[in-house]
Amino acid sequence: MRPLQISAETAQKLSKELHLPIEQIMHMPQHILLAKLAELQKKKQEKGSD
Repeated sequence: MRPLQISAETAQKLSKELHLPIEQIMHMPQHILLAKLAELQKKKQEKGSD
């Protein structure tokens, strides 16, 4: 599987938000990354509505 086609800056931001190493972000399947981002967004929305 080839690495995701994202910039280094994007990988760093995702790594910080998801609390995962950059290497893991770069080699994560795209559908799993999208699911994690959706989960993160949901948590932020729930936290904001409290």
